[in-house]
Amino acid sequence: MATGALTPPADTITEAVLEFPDNRLLIDLCGEYDRNLSTIEDKLSVQIMRRGNRLAVIGEEGPRQDALEVLRALYSRLEAGRPVEAGDLDRELRMGPNPVPGPVDQIELFKGEIARVEVKTRKKLVEPRTEAQKAYVKSLFDHELAFGIGPAGTGKTYLAVAVGVNMLINGHVDKIILSRPAVEAGEKLGYLPGDMKDKVDPYMQPLYDALNDFLPGKQAAKMMEEKVIEIAPLAFMRGRTLSNAFVVLDEAQNATTMQMKMFLTRLGQGSRMVITGDRTQIDLPRGVNSGLWDAERLLKGITKISFNYFTAKDVVRHPLVAAIIEAYEADDAK
Repeated sequence: MATGALTPPADTITEAVLEFPDNRLLIDLCGEYDRNLSTIEDKLSVQIMRRGNRLAVIGEEGPRQDALEVLRALYSRLEAGRPVEAGDLDRELRMGPNPVPGPVDQIELFKGEIARVEVKTRKKLVEPRTEAQKAYVKSLFDHELAFGIGPAGTGKTYLAVAVGVNMLINGHVDKIILSRPAVEAGEKLGYLPGDMKDKVDPYMQPLYDALNDFLPGKQAAKMMEEKVIEIAPLAFMRGRTLSNAFVVLDEAQNATTMQMKMFLTRLGQGSRMVITGDRTQIDLPRGVNSGLWDAERLLKGITKISFNYFTAKDVVRHPLVAAIIEAYEADDAK
């Protein structure tokens, strides 16, 4: 483990030194061309200097201590045999230090104030990168019906699909059903070329992308062929009872009130249902109410239903995405 020896704070800006016993892990910690160190410097307004197997962190006390904790956490991750990727660095910078667990078989919920939440899928281990994401993942395991509401890029659908894959491979559900309004306004598919699958697939592609992140391609294809995993437009859900399934409705802001009621009443025994959407991107025709808006209004008082909210601060795509969302929100507030 890394050990830190802090110099006495002679004034506001001082230096603290961390020593790392394994130089190979230190190389991975620093990243290619010291990219990880540059990111920490930029985010925390500190300066990091490498001296052999030591890192000197220079800055004001608060940011300096934060940088030390981030470096220790990342090094501990490497000692546990885990990689340090851009997402891991981003998570540590957002959420602060967390205990690094050993190998996991499925989801691990570690007790305590700084509990770490992890979701294991066939291809990767998924770790929430913000407190809102962590609370959301917990609610997906704890509630039969959960809503994830917030702007694009906050991981609402991605995390829901990850939890669905986890529950499927661990035998908690028999199938996964992923759905979204196939066309943003009216579901008019006829003008597209090809058969029904060809018409629908372009609108379902974000769900395919998420699924392929968590399952090997051949396994995902076989599961879809055997109907263990279904990806279908919202209109195809009418008349079904979805039992022992993990069901996700994406882009729910573009479902009408009647479509939302229809979908919610598909919930069967042994199933989990997740509704995700962004209230600021409603593409329904003028005068048509959003089913997501109505569902939130009508169901908010039911204690067994979880509502989880995200903001621009939870965006985990390119940093510019958060800035863009904040700019639009500020304009709407005028």
